[in-house]
Amino acid sequence: MSQTEGGHSKKCILAVDDTAIVLTRISDTLRNDYNVITVNSGGRALKYLEQEKPDLILLDIQMPQKNGIETLREIRAMKGRADIPVVMLTGVEDKDTVLESAKLGIRDYILKPFYSDDLLKRIRRVFEQEEQRHTKSR
Repeated sequence: MSQTEGGHSKKCILAVDDTAIVLTRISDTLRNDYNVITVNSGGRALKYLEQEKPDLILLDIQMPQKNGIETLREIRAMKGRADIPVVMLTGVEDKDTVLESAKLGIRDYILKPFYSDDLLKRIRRVFEQEEQRHTKSR
């Protein structure tokens, strides 16, 4: 849900990671350009999504209780949330995990540790692709 700030609309990004330092780094990297909401578990992400619809989700894979793949499956099954672009931001480089994520319609797969400039650039690219997709469907 984009919010207006100073006359222009800031897109909202939900960052989901069980490591506080990673969430802080994501917030520090993105906060000038986006509204960043951080949660530290898949369960909390799903609770947030029951009420709100962010413009993009950054999702870690390795988390306790509910991992990123399980969380993503549930997001894709949620009414009105299945179309939210998801970028995996993870330390998992396993080919099967990448393929499973791709089958669930992720837009990008970024390995940790990430470079701030790269994260920003790749998020912008996802938003540009979304804009083009919406323009074509009009």
